[in-house]
Amino acid sequence: MEEKIKGKITRVESRNYYVLTDNSNSIICSLRGKFKKELQHKKDKLITFDLAVVGDIVEFQLNDDGTGVIEQVYARKNYISRKAPKIKGSLQRGERLEQIVASNIDNLVVVKSINQPQFNHKILDRLLVIAESSHVNIIPVINKIDLDNDDESSYWKELYESIGYKIFLTSIKKNIGISELRNYLEGKTSLFWGPSGVGKSSLLNSLYNDLALKVGEISDWSNKGKHTTVTSIMNQIDETTFVIDTPGMREIEPYGIKKEDLSHYFVDFQEYINDCKFNTCTHHHEPGCAVIDAVEEEKISVLRYESYLNMLDNIEDDMNF
Repeated sequence: MEEKIKGKITRVESRNYYVLTDNSNSIICSLRGKFKKELQHKKDKLITFDLAVVGDIVEFQLNDDGTGVIEQVYARKNYISRKAPKIKGSLQRGERLEQIVASNIDNLVVVKSINQPQFNHKILDRLLVIAESSHVNIIPVINKIDLDNDDESSYWKELYESIGYKIFLTSIKKNIGISELRNYLEGKTSLFWGPSGVGKSSLLNSLYNDLALKVGEISDWSNKGKHTTVTSIMNQIDETTFVIDTPGMREIEPYGIKKEDLSHYFVDFQEYINDCKFNTCTHHHEPGCAVIDAVEEEKISVLRYESYLNMLDNIEDDMNF
């Protein structure tokens, strides 16, 4: 009987799955044909194309040539996903597939720059919602604070820490916050995510000198980053510490969240949502809304509330999950 080996997927390229075993060997595997028959359909409609992703724990059989065949994908304790980019002509009514970025993670490290490109709190808020809905600890990092001439990073740090998030301010050039963040991530599996150009790969290189990740530039004409990472890659730092580098994504939208549930993933709304006059309140226009009252009384940041309204407007009414 052929031996079955357990490991975790560290990289996916086309039909190749790189699986790291307990003895630190990396085996290139393929998926057993049976998985192709188990594409995740719901009501005869394809909802995801991610049968095995970075972070998945799998079991495979070793071939004579040193490659493997994945026989089993174990249940995920969690995963981070987003709405996949639209595929023209493939879906009805503009529906979107779910794209899973990685699974079985401890931390979602959201990297934003204070400048070049300019800090955008709405993107951070979308990623906070993704993490909250996936029950993943989130670590917002505001990078490039050496470019912060107006001390804006202190304002954002104070705002988000008042909500309950731990914020790291970092500068690679001035070596600020690097060791503190490294210590915080020790012994965990952490997914690094953020838009292009915020210095994510440079930050990872500073945290872990042996990674030597490719670093991109900022496009002069758009002030947006150029993509350097094309697929999610898990890197083993030591026996218990792993970091996942992801492609810089210009479009980040939560998947599978209904209008009536969105407010539950804004942690600063929690104190008020049960005091609304209507239990179906979307906190948009309804009378007797405790959230709106809290915004007007400056108990909830108006910037956070604007982020909420922006996401609420972008949730499709006709999606069935």
